[in-house]
Amino acid sequence: MAGTEGTVAVMGAGAWGTALAKVLADAGSQVRLWARRPDIASQINETRCNPDYLPGFVVPDAVHATSDPAEALDGLTTVVLAVPAQSMRANLQAWAPHLNGNATLVSVAKGIELGTLMRMSQVIAAVTGFDTGQVAVVSGPNLAAEIAAGQPAATVVACTDSGRAVALQRMLNTGYFRPYTNSDVVGTEIGGACKNIIALACGMAAGVGLGENTAAAIITRGLAEIIRLGVALGAKDTTLAGLAGVGDLVATCTSPHSRNRSFGERLGRGEVMPQVPGSAGLVSIAGGHVVEGVTSCQSVLALASSYDVEMPLTDAVHRVCHTGSSVTEAVALLLGRRTKPE
Repeated sequence: MAGTEGTVAVMGAGAWGTALAKVLADAGSQVRLWARRPDIASQINETRCNPDYLPGFVVPDAVHATSDPAEALDGLTTVVLAVPAQSMRANLQAWAPHLNGNATLVSVAKGIELGTLMRMSQVIAAVTGFDTGQVAVVSGPNLAAEIAAGQPAATVVACTDSGRAVALQRMLNTGYFRPYTNSDVVGTEIGGACKNIIALACGMAAGVGLGENTAAAIITRGLAEIIRLGVALGAKDTTLAGLAGVGDLVATCTSPHSRNRSFGERLGRGEVMPQVPGSAGLVSIAGGHVVEGVTSCQSVLALASSYDVEMPLTDAVHRVCHTGSSVTEAVALLLGRRTKPE
C-alpha cells in the first residue's frame, strides 16, 4: 500500500510498547501505536504523553496512537507485538485478518504460554500460519523508563532469517539504543521468560532482609538453571551468557524499576499474594502493569519438568505464588538443599 514504507506498528501501549515506539520514531520510522484502551490512545495523540504506563516522557510526534487494530496494521510489513505473553494468542487471533502476509512479526513479550508450554514465537507462528523465519524476538536488559530517558542500552534481535534481523536492527538503531543480531530465537526467548522468575526470588530475599551476598547467589544459580533449560531446548549457552541471558537477568534482578523484583520484595515484606484474576492468569500491580513472572513460573516449571530439568529457584517462587508457601519457607527450602559440587 502506498504511504506505508517506513511505518511500523507497535501493538501494545504499555511501558515497553510506548518506549519502543519512541525508539523506532527516534530511529526514523513513523509509528502506529495500538492501545487497548481508547482513552490512552486519545491521551497520547492529544498530550504526547502516556502517564498511565510511562509517566514523565514525551511521545514523539512521529507516533500516532489508535485503539483500532485494523487502522494500526493496515498495509504494514513490520509489526511489533508488545502485549503480555498470556494474552498474545487471543490478541493475534483477533488481529490475524488484518496482517500483511509478508510482514515480519516481532515479539517483545517475555513468557511461556500456560497449557501449551509454547514460546511466544511458536504461538505467533501457530496462530498466523506465518513461516518461522518471519517471526523475530527482541529481548535484553531493556528497562522501559531508562530507554525512554535516552540512557544507553543494548538489546538482541533474534531471527532465523538474517535479512529480517538486519532490517530490524537498522530500524531500532539510535544513538542510545544498540541492537545486536542473533539467530538463536530459542535462547533469546528462554532468557527473557525465566529472568522475571529469578527477579521475583531476588525481590523476595530483599523483602525478608537478606543482602547482596544472597542476591548474588540467587542471580548466579538462577542463571545456571536458565542455561540448563535453554540447552535442553536447543539454545546456545553463549546466548544465555550474553545480553538476552545474563544481561537481562542482572538488570531485572537489581533494578527498582523492575516490576517483578519490586513485586517479589512486597511479598517478602509480608503482603498477601493477590488472587489471580481470570483464565489468563495475569497479575497486575498499580497502574495496570503486568507481573509476568508470577504466571511464567507455572509454565516454565512445567516445561522444565517435561525435559527433566531441575529448576529449584523457579520451584521456590512457584510455591510462594501458587501453593501458599511463605517466603520464609521458600528461602529455607533453598538454603536447606543438599551440598554438592558447583
